[in-house]
Amino acid sequence: MSFSFAIRVYWEDTDAGGIVFYANYLKFMERARTEWLRSLGIGQRELRETTGGQFVVSETQLKYHRPARLDDELLVTADVEQIGSASLIIGQRVLSKTEQGILLCDGTIRIGWVDAATLRPARIPAQVSGTLGRPAGSI
Repeated sequence: MSFSFAIRVYWEDTDAGGIVFYANYLKFMERARTEWLRSLGIGQRELRETTGGQFVVSETQLKYHRPARLDDELLVTADVEQIGSASLIIGQRVLSKTEQGILLCDGTIRIGWVDAATLRPARIPAQVSGTLGRPAGSI
């Protein structure tokens, strides 16, 4: 089941022409992943404090299809595509709510689990990886 998170485009998200700056799609996706984790009962600060580890982005791949513009309403999704022992691959899409779900951008984000003190790769704790396999809703 796909998690979805609604976002509105503000001036700060756009270039001088009122079109969303390409790097801001990564920010939108980050917000959706954070809210997805929260929906599963995983707070990132608490996770770091209790396990000594944290997630970091290690790879991104995006394709831009159409531009989003100032004041558009967007829906950003997150779907677990693969869970490994030390990383996850999350498929994400940015859809236009303003234009009835037209795909604006999609891609994959690999997030790795690292020891927070050393930033060296580590195994995702079982209680975390087990939770990540559960379906999530939308906010």
